[in-house]
Amino acid sequence: MKITVINGTEKHGVTYKLKEIFLETFKGSAEITEFYLPGDCPSFCAGCTVCFLTDEHKCKDAEYVQKIQKTLLEADLLVFTSPSYVFHATGAMKAMLDHFGYRWMPHRPAKEMFGKRAVIITQCLGAGDKSTAKDIKDSLSWWGISYIKECRFKLMGDIQWEKLSEKKRKTMTSKLESTAARMKKINYAKPARTNLITKCKFYMVRMMQAGLGKENPEYTDYKYWKANGWIDKVRPWK
Repeated sequence: MKITVINGTEKHGVTYKLKEIFLETFKGSAEITEFYLPGDCPSFCAGCTVCFLTDEHKCKDAEYVQKIQKTLLEADLLVFTSPSYVFHATGAMKAMLDHFGYRWMPHRPAKEMFGKRAVIITQCLGAGDKSTAKDIKDSLSWWGISYIKECRFKLMGDIQWEKLSEKKRKTMTSKLESTAARMKKINYAKPARTNLITKCKFYMVRMMQAGLGKENPEYTDYKYWKANGWIDKVRPWK
């Protein structure tokens, strides 16, 4: 089993502790690859659109983005973590997700993503955990992922793990361990089911791509969809 973890911060604080508790269940039985932001993807997307219009490998940050993408595509389970910064995911997480705009369904989604499973781990002091998870979930769902679990926490006390009450630490630990146990039992040889919402998104984009292809058969995204057989009867899910 392969797990890829995207950490929205390099800080080893509460979010890091929560992530480590979740991963403990898999250690020794899974190959875990981790990326820490912004270190492993240090530059902002410049909005040059080269990834959309020509080739994602021509992106100025391709050396970072394609390394991350390779592990995302190869992994059985994806884990994204981020504390809440002003009600949202960290700027580093947002900057990395921006680089994968070309992988959104209206462009060139990777067929592997439609069978992936993902877990999002977020925490906040009092509010913002839900909107932080949504920042990440928006991208994952538009990549084609249907199976997304959220572990969201409100600290309601302190921002240091050691200063949180024992009851609070036990509650968070219990939820993470329970989620990890359920995730470990999954047969990852079988792709996750693609839900109706994801399929509806796909079919709407398919209609759009078919129309764009009639206007310009050389349009980059249309050629990608056509090459995958999605304009015809092939689908990225089983």
